[in-house]
Amino acid sequence: MPDKIKVALIQQGKTADIADNRDRLAREIIKAAGEGANLIVNQELHDSLYFCQDENVDTFDLAADLAGEATAMYARLAKELGVVIVTSMFERRAAGLYHNTAVVFDSDGSEAGRYRKTHIPDDPGFYEKFYFTPGDLGIKPIQTSLGKLGVLVCWDQWYPEAARLMALQGAELLIYPTAIGWQDTDPQDEKQRQREAWITVQRGHAVANGIPVIAVNRVGHEDDPSGVTDGITFWGSSFVAGPQGEFLYQAPDDSEATAIVDVDLRRSENVRRWWPFLRDRRIDIYDGLTKRYLD
Repeated sequence: MPDKIKVALIQQGKTADIADNRDRLAREIIKAAGEGANLIVNQELHDSLYFCQDENVDTFDLAADLAGEATAMYARLAKELGVVIVTSMFERRAAGLYHNTAVVFDSDGSEAGRYRKTHIPDDPGFYEKFYFTPGDLGIKPIQTSLGKLGVLVCWDQWYPEAARLMALQGAELLIYPTAIGWQDTDPQDEKQRQREAWITVQRGHAVANGIPVIAVNRVGHEDDPSGVTDGITFWGSSFVAGPQGEFLYQAPDDSEATAIVDVDLRRSENVRRWWPFLRDRRIDIYDGLTKRYLD
């Protein structure tokens, strides 16, 4: 496994034109690989608009069999470019059974593994429980030619338990494809608090586990199809944090960006020696963590 990798983050705005979304994404993947990236991370549900702003049964038509056309392009690009690609798909597992699924393709074009989103939100503008069945593949790293990737998805990023489980199984990176933004009716100070909380909690996962974190968000405004709200403005701000939570890169909050970031995986070894959190965990007293609430 390499000591250092070059990670590409692709932060984009999306439209209702799926073919165009995929073409633009493919161009950025090819460009990033040409500039030396060997791990390419995409945002959540990158092939389409974020369709969970309303509840509409016709929207299930967007879901796809992951053994078919929906993933073939990314598998081909991974093989042709010799890169590892993290994708995010609306998976049709069976009629009436759908998942929000990250699929990782290794540098030979094979599927290295997949992860089905575990924590599913249900908030105004984010009606994901209507569309997605909670994941049943467990919280496990995906082995690739670049190492073990701890791939989780969006709402999972708020949960320290998920990050810890990945770290305890040897994940060398935490990766979060994301689609998060604010309602345009929120006051400006509340918007900034939300964005900073999102960044802070993930940097905390990097610190607590001594491994880098990669979060890739979408950007730009998307209308609410129902017209009930003013829609969502996705706040971008994709970033890479090192194992002490230090910023290695942060994207703008209002425009598309593709960046290639050098990540030194050897630093995790040193940081964990300085701050041996795994050594000092009191696993003998954590039984309560498996309870919903301790009355």
